[in-house]
Amino acid sequence: MAKPWGSADRLPWSSAEPDTIIGEIWFGRAGATAETSSLLLKLLFTQQALSIQVHPDDAMAHTMGLPWGKSEVWYVLSAEPSAKLARGLRTALTPDGLQASIIDGSIQQLVNWHGVQAHDTIDIPAGTIHALGAGLVVAELQQRSDATFRLFDYGRDRTLHVDLGVAAAILSPSDPTPAPRRLTPARVLLAASPYFVFERIELEAGSRWDIDAAVETWLLVIEGAATIGDVQAAIGEAVFLDQDRAVITPGASGMTALVGIASPIPAENLLTEILSPHFSEAQA
Repeated sequence: MAKPWGSADRLPWSSAEPDTIIGEIWFGRAGATAETSSLLLKLLFTQQALSIQVHPDDAMAHTMGLPWGKSEVWYVLSAEPSAKLARGLRTALTPDGLQASIIDGSIQQLVNWHGVQAHDTIDIPAGTIHALGAGLVVAELQQRSDATFRLFDYGRDRTLHVDLGVAAAILSPSDPTPAPRRLTPARVLLAASPYFVFERIELEAGSRWDIDAAVETWLLVIEGAATIGDVQAAIGEAVFLDQDRAVITPGASGMTALVGIASPIPAENLLTEILSPHFSEAQA
């Protein structure tokens, strides 16, 4: 998707349309008859800052005739030294105060900006005012909704959504994103919400794994490569599973992938290591 803030330099994450300014790449299920997934996986490339924005929760989305609100999570794949993002407000505001700040542009100083680096995870529950700065490549997992209310747009002459933004926004500072938590030697829990679990899996070369995707599951390769079922997946490529199992065989340098699962809690048996047929009790 072309965006005014996008980038023409998307390697190694994507080689698609190299001469085009692309801001977002959306992953979709293969096949014309495939059902649409409830979760949307994206790559974002920011050469300029994005608008300051907010998304509605489910309740507000339903009043607008939409099936879902939009909670999301970001994983920073790369960041220039000066890169930053905004998440939540610095101090609490009243609805009138937020409205006035959108109208006069001072919202830019009222959001909580901070620096980021590769491998940071930032959860953005619906209602959280947020923005990405320039110089970032980000993987995003979200509820499948494109309901976005712009609050500030750096003079790009796009519509601002003052009333809807105020109605959707959380008016107090946001709690910090919980720290990642290692679930097993191969799995790290990055974020969890009522709508999805977001993990990083780290699989060594020479190992083999069974993945049990009881519900809708996205895998995005961010380091190395692997064969997942009968699909070859390298950096920047994604695989979708749903009520399915597959064998993962990492490549010569192993594989690290982000995993998004349509569940509020981690799956206990998501990954099981498969012993080599040459492995014996004596070796154990």
